[in-house]
Amino acid sequence: MIHKVGFIGGGALAESIVRGICGKVFAPNDIFIAEIRPERCEELITRYGVNASTQADFLDAIDLLIVAVKPKDAEKTFAALQGKVPTSTIITYTIAGLKLASVEEAFPANKIVRIMPNVAVSVAESMTAYTLNERAAQVGDAIKKFWSTLGRAVEVEERLMDAVTGLSGSGPAYAFLMIDALSDGGVAAGLPRAQALELAAQTLLGAAKMVLQSGEHPDALRDKVTSPAGTTIEGVRVLERGGFRSSLIEAVLAATEKSKTL
Repeated sequence: MIHKVGFIGGGALAESIVRGICGKVFAPNDIFIAEIRPERCEELITRYGVNASTQADFLDAIDLLIVAVKPKDAEKTFAALQGKVPTSTIITYTIAGLKLASVEEAFPANKIVRIMPNVAVSVAESMTAYTLNERAAQVGDAIKKFWSTLGRAVEVEERLMDAVTGLSGSGPAYAFLMIDALSDGGVAAGLPRAQALELAAQTLLGAAKMVLQSGEHPDALRDKVTSPAGTTIEGVRVLERGGFRSSLIEAVLAATEKSKTL
């Protein structure tokens, strides 16, 4: 169903998506980008061989439109697109805080999808949440398939998008902090920095894969590592005493509340 895709905005997020789909899911000639900076268009053309220009002159040729602009530019961007996007085109957008109803007012006949990927889209490991308007329900499978090529994708109710922002949207930052802290611990214990960092990052990657692939609860997996009177329980005891779990919970809640104000 989705054979050609177009982007409004050629920034870092758009490029990350292009990197993940170009030559793998879509041929370069089936990807179109409208970007106001001519030099940026040239960069994208040189790197990926896609179609990029300062004009969105491809709107009649695509099946899926991805609006990837900054929140401050959203209003003028959608105003400029009004009346120019065919009703057969699926409109998706990655703008935090922008409700589906607001976009539907400008495009009442289109299938519209609100998307929340995260920074890991740059390595095709994003956790992407999406919300469909009523018209887009019929293309839900195609949307899930598209975003699953860049990691994992899950449909959520729109009222939960702020929680998604607080958890998977902001979550990579929490993971980076954890990796940095673990590597500091390794250095403090005598490991060279490069080795400590690799050990920490791969450890989190492996643990995450075990959760996703095993289907077991994290507590059950943790019990397999935590021997009686062993080294792991000593570390867990220190983390619990420092409020590790509570701090992560509160971080997600704080980020969720901040998202509601955007």
